[in-house]
Amino acid sequence: MASFNCIVLAFFVALSFSSLNVGLAARRLQQLPPLPTTILPPLPSTLPQPTIPSIPSTLPPLPSIPTTMPQPNLPTLPTAPKVTLPPLPSVPTIPQPTLPTLPTTQPPLPSIPTMPQPTLPVAPKVTLPPLPSNVPLIPTIPSLLSPPPSN
Repeated sequence: MASFNCIVLAFFVALSFSSLNVGLAARRLQQLPPLPTTILPPLPSTLPQPTIPSIPSTLPPLPSIPTTMPQPNLPTLPTAPKVTLPPLPSVPTIPQPTLPTLPTTQPPLPSIPTMPQPTLPVAPKVTLPPLPSNVPLIPTIPSLLSPPPSN
């Protein structure tokens, strides 16, 4: 995910640099002096019209297609002898194995021995000293953002 964020950041940085170049180029184009206007000669009012050839109204007849094509003489094929396959061998039968019966009752699980509880030593009772009643104040530092004193 971090590499994706780096790619997106690099894309935006490249996009911002390219937009800077486009902005500078636009500013330079706006600061150029105006181009001189050239006067073009007027077009003639009467232009020669091209002549379009006429399309013939009747088409020539299409060539006729023969209805019967000459048939080539094919040689006769010799008759092949009839081939007979030998009969397939019979598939031997496999004897079915007998499965042993599964027991229906489970043997009892071994019991877990109980561990003796260790005795912990007694910790001595410790009393804490009382807190002082007068706590010294921390001196305050003047803020740099406070307004200047008025005269």
